[in-house]
Amino acid sequence: MQFDFTMILVSETDLSEDMAEALFQAGCDDCTPVVSNGVPFLYFHREADGIHEAIRSAVADVERAGCKVAEVRIEAEALPR
Repeated sequence: MQFDFTMILVSETDLSEDMAEALFQAGCDDCTPVVSNGVPFLYFHREADGIHEAIRSAVADVERAGCKVAEVRIEAEALPR
């Protein structure tokens, strides 16, 4: 199954090209990095058996790249019914 969610990184995170490459190398090739009003976001489209596994693996990959996660947001319609 594929799950869509947004990961908000701590505001000090610099989403430079180098960081985007580090995220990709750490396994985050299924996210789109964006900065909006100075806040770094990662929009994920992650394949996993369940939403918890998708989030846990994404957090682990992001932290392996050297970033810190502040929050994860999931839209209600993105959850399986």
